[in-house]
Amino acid sequence: MNAWQYSTAHEKSKRFWLGGVAFTFLVAAVGMALASIPGLDHLGPLACAILLAVMYRQLFGYPEAIRPGIQFVSKYLLRLAIMLFGLKLNMDVLIHQGWGLVIRDAAVIVFAILMTIWVGNVLKASPSLSLLLGIGTGVCGAAAIAAVSPILKSNDDETAISVGMIALVGTVFSIAYTLIRPVLPISSLHYGIWSGMSLHEIAHVALAAAPAGQDALAMALLAKLGRVLWLVPLSFVLIYWRRKKDDGQEGGETKVEFPWFLLGFIMMSLLGSYVLGNAIPVSQNVLRYISSFTSFLLTAAMVGLGLNVDLRKLRTNGLRPLLAMCIVSLLLSFLSFFIA
Repeated sequence: MNAWQYSTAHEKSKRFWLGGVAFTFLVAAVGMALASIPGLDHLGPLACAILLAVMYRQLFGYPEAIRPGIQFVSKYLLRLAIMLFGLKLNMDVLIHQGWGLVIRDAAVIVFAILMTIWVGNVLKASPSLSLLLGIGTGVCGAAAIAAVSPILKSNDDETAISVGMIALVGTVFSIAYTLIRPVLPISSLHYGIWSGMSLHEIAHVALAAAPAGQDALAMALLAKLGRVLWLVPLSFVLIYWRRKKDDGQEGGETKVEFPWFLLGFIMMSLLGSYVLGNAIPVSQNVLRYISSFTSFLLTAAMVGLGLNVDLRKLRTNGLRPLLAMCIVSLLLSFLSFFIA
């Protein structure tokens, strides 16, 4: 290949890469727009974007020409989004007010993971899919699934299906919470803690707790952030478990990639808790823009995952894990109600 041919091929590859990035951004933008429509707003932008991507795959197939750009977004920009997600975790608030909640949150996470695996096993569901759903249910929904998928070596089908199920079930439960709240014999603060300890995504917690008032919402988010805090130690436990599991198999040790982006998550948490707004003055508008940018990156990454979903596999492999998750989510609601 001469210099001219190499340059032409390089420019063509670059255009396809940019096309892939632009494609995911476009679908993400449409997904976020759809999520602002009444009714679809309960589903959320991540689920809307995944549904659009899944529909595109079934109608037109995977856009192979722009695959490199799509994979870049679903892998690297996803990790950037998880790092920025750390800004939502206020360490100072947790340290001074939430140790009791943090400990109870740990119990919730252990219960959700182990129970989902057990129920999934009883129902003969996919073990790997059950584990992802258990982690998403116990910790923080799609962000937790996205964070542990590289550690567990989950395929894109499983990751995308898990995220979609979390969005669907979490939305149903959060709406149910708001409907039954007026008849529950508990205070608004108790209701807020219960919501934060049992619902799946931060958005689900906010949706369910907001009608109970600002104090209830604050306690709900505090309880939820305690669950987010456990994402990092849980990831290291999974790294150890994965290495031990691979070492025991034929073929010797399998290398587990260290999730460096989780260190970024911790750094961003510390930055948001003790630097931004303190040592470095930052307006609330700027923080809101960063939060919106983080949500957009996460939504764009979900597009790449959704494009890999084969609905035939979902019909054959997804219904039993979904049932397991619904059962565990219901049990988790009862458990959290009594320990909140």
